[in-house]
Amino acid sequence: MGDFVLNVNGANLRVSASSDETLLSVLRNRLNLTGTKYGCGEGKCAACTVLLDGRATRSCLVSVDSVTNAKIVTIEGLEQNGKLSVVQQAFLDEGAFQCGYCTSGMILGATSLLHDRRNPTEEQIVVAMEGHICRCGTYPRIVEAVKRASRSLAQGASR
Repeated sequence: MGDFVLNVNGANLRVSASSDETLLSVLRNRLNLTGTKYGCGEGKCAACTVLLDGRATRSCLVSVDSVTNAKIVTIEGLEQNGKLSVVQQAFLDEGAFQCGYCTSGMILGATSLLHDRRNPTEEQIVVAMEGHICRCGTYPRIVEAVKRASRSLAQGASR
């Protein structure tokens, strides 16, 4: 067991954990940030996606000791001052979820994509979101949500 300071959603948080404990486990079980979901535990479904220094990362594959110098953003950190992010709002507007289990990972994956590429083609969206598994099959609405978020950003939305 060791003490680690993690920058999560803009706050420096001290946690006690084993150095090889996954970031997913620390977020959910030690910091009570349960928006990040445990899906497969093997990095294949992307339900556990968070942003590490702005990049979509499967938190089930990352040890807590490897992220002490990173900026970690979870789904809980996207909303600011009671306002959803552009991507969160687009997912809501498009009804891009049913059960919601994959939604936080999808939103963070889309956020990472749109950070790198503000106006992706449909093909680029599909490629970027590959590996995000939606058991309910709402893929067409997810693609439309990413397109909507892209249009909002193009019209001057800030995040």
